[in-house]
Amino acid sequence: MSAGGNPDRLLALCAEAVERMGLDLGGRVVVTEAATGAYAVTPLLAAMAGAVEVRALSKDSRYGSAQDAEDAIIRLATRAGVRVRFSRVKDAALFDGADVVTNSGHLRPLDAETISWLRPGSAISLMYEPWELRPGEVDLDACHARGVHVAGPNEHNPLIGVFAYSGVMAVKQLLDAGVPVLGSRVFLLCDNVFASDIEQGITALGGQITTAVNLDGAPSGRLDAVIVALSPGPKPVLDSAAVKRIREEHPGAVLIQFWGDIDRDDQAFWPPSAPDPGHMGILPSAVGADPIVALQTGGLKVGELLTCGRPVTEAEEALLLRVEPR
Repeated sequence: MSAGGNPDRLLALCAEAVERMGLDLGGRVVVTEAATGAYAVTPLLAAMAGAVEVRALSKDSRYGSAQDAEDAIIRLATRAGVRVRFSRVKDAALFDGADVVTNSGHLRPLDAETISWLRPGSAISLMYEPWELRPGEVDLDACHARGVHVAGPNEHNPLIGVFAYSGVMAVKQLLDAGVPVLGSRVFLLCDNVFASDIEQGITALGGQITTAVNLDGAPSGRLDAVIVALSPGPKPVLDSAAVKRIREEHPGAVLIQFWGDIDRDDQAFWPPSAPDPGHMGILPSAVGADPIVALQTGGLKVGELLTCGRPVTEAEEALLLRVEPR
């Protein structure tokens, strides 16, 4: 098996996404990462969309070695009849002449020094919606001063449709935590756009769900799970006092960390290990390669539109969310 599962299915998903979004990177140099798992598709998608050159930065990570990532991408690229160039050094040469740069993990931070290596008029795609941008990932002031465009994909656009997987992701967390969803009583703590998709995913499988922005909105009686999907901030979204309150008022409920940092105690949490600060407790890739292919294609489409050299159409504008200078 290759990155992301069945290689034939993965390549079919990539081809369909490129066609669906009309991704055309002809004449462009794309700089991205060489990642493992489903995220291996990013350089592959750029090459399939006709980029004149695709450069992928490889690094060892907790998800796999640089060699593992390169080998997986080479296998996929060979099957697809495209080429990817690899580098293991983040330097000026990697970004020389780049048109589109992705804000991918191995390339971060895209700091002032990195921005100085980019040509004016080039573009950085955040590869997620701008409100998800974490401090220190992209120096927006340096981008503005250099004339580098920045935007992210509109994940709610039907052509991308990544947010529709949020409910599936929450369901997977519940199942992995031993909560069957069907007939389960779930309290969702949510103050953002994840709410409706998570609610839909759980109710579609026969779960009962109550949603509120704080603990005062919790239902009475026994709960099977409390899903935390609160927007991260400088402090934990649930401090130790809030966790204690949940334990006292809803004994036996599993605390599911979907998004938002929590002061954990030593009782039942899912996932068992806390995600990095500001990161989600489950990656979209946990439910399959499909959302990753859609997201990465949408992110690359952002780069295409920011560097197309013409006014974008209304339909194209709806695919991206621009980051305005501060």
